[in-house]
Amino acid sequence: MHMQLRTKSNAGGGVDVDAITRAIEQRDAAVAARLDAIKKTADDGATKSLVSEARLDELEQKLARGFGGGAPAREETWGEQFVKGIDLEGFRNNVQRRKQSEGLIMKTTITSGASSGGALTQPYRDEAVLLPRRPLRVRDLIPSIKITTGAVEYPKQTARSSAPAMVAEGQLKPESAISFTMQTTAAKVIAHWVPASRQILDDASQLAGIIDSDLRFGLAMKEDEQLLMGSGSGENLLGMITQATAYAAPFTVSGQTIIDQVGLAILQTALTDFPPDGIIMHPSDWMRIRLTKDAGGNYIFGNPATSSTALLWGLPVVATTSMQIDKFLCGSFQNAATVYDRWEPRVEISTEHSDFFARNLVAILAEERLAFAVKNPNALVYGDFGFIA
Repeated sequence: MHMQLRTKSNAGGGVDVDAITRAIEQRDAAVAARLDAIKKTADDGATKSLVSEARLDELEQKLARGFGGGAPAREETWGEQFVKGIDLEGFRNNVQRRKQSEGLIMKTTITSGASSGGALTQPYRDEAVLLPRRPLRVRDLIPSIKITTGAVEYPKQTARSSAPAMVAEGQLKPESAISFTMQTTAAKVIAHWVPASRQILDDASQLAGIIDSDLRFGLAMKEDEQLLMGSGSGENLLGMITQATAYAAPFTVSGQTIIDQVGLAILQTALTDFPPDGIIMHPSDWMRIRLTKDAGGNYIFGNPATSSTALLWGLPVVATTSMQIDKFLCGSFQNAATVYDRWEPRVEISTEHSDFFARNLVAILAEERLAFAVKNPNALVYGDFGFIA
């Protein structure tokens, strides 16, 4: 079938090709114009963005240079700010204003006084200065044993009938006898405590360590005194001096000195078949011995400028203020006595005391529990230097 296209519409309803073509061309032109406008808008936006960025960079550079280029800006001094901020010429010419300003300056001056800026200052806090502590060395001479009971029993030899003899063949041999008794010593408690607030222990951590150290030291000091001089009555330990053998010189030394007396006490101990292993005396008495000189004025214990071990007659000297002045104790401490530790020294904290819980207080308790036995009193010799030089 064949159809003929007309260039113009007619009454018979034919297609107008020219009109369609023009419509398409107009549409294409409108689309192209719209695309150009969109592209131009995008380009302008990008350009403006780049310009803004460039201006921002320039502004930052100016700020860094102090707006004027060259060296970076510096902060004005107080003097410069003061000069720029007031009318100096007017200030100089206005007497009344100057007086008022001067009065204002005087009234607002900040000082280190308590009513001014002093409350804002804080001094340097150094370590706490503690009271002196006595050297504690008496226990170092005595052996100790850890126990898990409240008392200690030990058999003690009370007699020895020794009858050895030369025996002929076929003859009856002599009989010796040994007897013992059972001794008992009970563990005793040494304790003390101090109250403290929970706040101060939280806020001053150093204080907790000081309290712990001081309380333990107090226990050790009391222990030293009890080991030496405990009376044995009530809750007291029975100490070494209380049971020691009194000093009695085995023989007389012409022109006897304090050094001679210690030597004779050592001999007295040795004669009981207990080899002595130490001497306890007051520091003042030890210094009296250290200051001893020979006929030429030389110190017999060596040059005072040099350090020397505390030894006398080859035995260690424990110089402690736990011992009374002008007194001494020497002997075989390893054989003479034993310390039995039931509770090691310990520190405990509790609010269970009176109304402490309601008052935010705590009780800090230090205690130890120990027993002590002097098994061989003959191994200890206790004496008095008296007036001996």
